[in-house]
Amino acid sequence: MQLTDALQQRYLVLRDKFGIGLTTPTDNRTHLDAAIAWLKHAQDVTGNGGVAQTWLVRVKKWAPSYPETTGYIIPTFYRYAALSGDDDARQRARRMADWEIDIQHPTGGVLAGALGDSDQPTVFNTGQVIFGWVRAFEEEGDERYREAAVRAANWLCNIMEDDGCWRQFGSPMTGKHINTYNTRSAWSLARAHEITGEQRFLDAAVRNCEWALTQAEANGWLNTNCLQDNTQPFTHTIAYAMRGLLEIGAYAQREDFLKIARQIGDAMLAALPENGFLPGRFDKQWQPTVKWSCLTGDCQLGINWGRLYQITGEVKYREATSRVLGFVKKTQRLNRGDVDTDGGIKGSHPINGGYHPWQYPNWATKFYADSLMMNQSNQSGPKYIIAQRRVQA
Repeated sequence: MQLTDALQQRYLVLRDKFGIGLTTPTDNRTHLDAAIAWLKHAQDVTGNGGVAQTWLVRVKKWAPSYPETTGYIIPTFYRYAALSGDDDARQRARRMADWEIDIQHPTGGVLAGALGDSDQPTVFNTGQVIFGWVRAFEEEGDERYREAAVRAANWLCNIMEDDGCWRQFGSPMTGKHINTYNTRSAWSLARAHEITGEQRFLDAAVRNCEWALTQAEANGWLNTNCLQDNTQPFTHTIAYAMRGLLEIGAYAQREDFLKIARQIGDAMLAALPENGFLPGRFDKQWQPTVKWSCLTGDCQLGINWGRLYQITGEVKYREATSRVLGFVKKTQRLNRGDVDTDGGIKGSHPINGGYHPWQYPNWATKFYADSLMMNQSNQSGPKYIIAQRRVQA
């Protein structure tokens, strides 16, 4: 490595640690437009309709298209199109959905990893792409999208074990193959149920959440809930598991699922300081174990708190979303003249932290955009929608 590269990387770490050159937060729409522009660029660089997995800072290179996250970026683009009137975002969402059909595994599942990493399907990725196909069907009325979602949902049901746990087809890209955070995959089955009425899909979603509750401690902390180290899960996977329990609980009217989701949300809220900087890993006593922040998890929790606000009307949850976004906004570089980073969100802050260090993963920016839109919609006042059946990914 050239000395100039090493010095540049050292500067990036020191800049983050000492808060040099942070962005002054402004209105949600300004930050949102920049985030969507970055995601569009991440799609353009692939040339195939999918969205590049991540921008690799050290080697200055984009990774290949990522089926998993392209799938759940689709609803983000449709939501943004409705908010902004941006027809280009809508057309891009449709291209993503078409690309996902083109590469769908013959089993109905979705491939693990970025394009070219694996020829095998995996549970989590399949669930996340179902969100995209369901939303594309709702928006476009094209039966191809419903059919793809049904094939994927049937595969997930077929490989689920009787107790509701998925023990096969875990991602080869992680060190753990049994994952409580697959409640988010189960939520996709509830979404498939919304467009089909197929009871099998909803029953399987509920069964997975019932299994997840067997992994819960009295304080709401979940075992087997990390990509790498189950003793100190990322806020990223904590938020994934919480969202699945929250949404299936609301959809199926299961108060036991909602109770655990709220316990998790309250524990994370108790750990959130006034400056919005939330540590990136927590142990089973809900104590932080690291000093860096997982920006993806921050944004996901912002969404989850926003949903709790909608469900309960408690203003503390709306304020939590605003507080964590106030911090993440500072880390988003705006108009700095670098098309590969402007508008995007890093994996960690500082940039060398323990979650996707030295990267701008596309899902960090996706969840940031969703959190901004959630926060904006919640500013108009409480919406008691616990009985609402249609909740978008």
